[in-house]
Amino acid sequence: MSQSPVDIALYLQTHGQLSQAVEGLPEETLKWKAAPNQWSVTEVLAHLADHNIVVSFRIREILSRSEARLPAFSQDPWVDGQRANEGNAADILNAFGALLHYNSLLFQRLTPEDWEKTGVNWKGDTVSLAAIIHAFIAHVQVHLAQIARIKQGESGLHHSSCTL
Repeated sequence: MSQSPVDIALYLQTHGQLSQAVEGLPEETLKWKAAPNQWSVTEVLAHLADHNIVVSFRIREILSRSEARLPAFSQDPWVDGQRANEGNAADILNAFGALLHYNSLLFQRLTPEDWEKTGVNWKGDTVSLAAIIHAFIAHVQVHLAQIARIKQGESGLHHSSCTL
């Protein structure tokens, strides 16, 4: 296989970045919310785990050459519906990391042609597999900044500014 158009190491580093961002935080900080309609750090992590699940599905849909639209998801209802703030940040990060690792093994098997395969997202845009992974990495960066704001006790976006 030739070199991937996606930096797989950067993709995998998102787990370490998130782990470092929450390292040593007490439970009350992980669960603190600036307002009822804003996310806690734990809820941000749960959202990113959810996003990872959806992106993983999108990857497989594209590789299978499915004609189905790539799914979107309702991020706020997902976070609320699973009572994410009652979850454990370490458990969420473990699931996030395991899925990253599993996907990275798949990425190593892909050909340059596979990375160029496309699907149609929920908005009707054609997106490549490589673009989806680049967007995933950027999405995590948005939420790392959000976690930093929450840790400082600032209110801010309760969800991502990225289109999911």
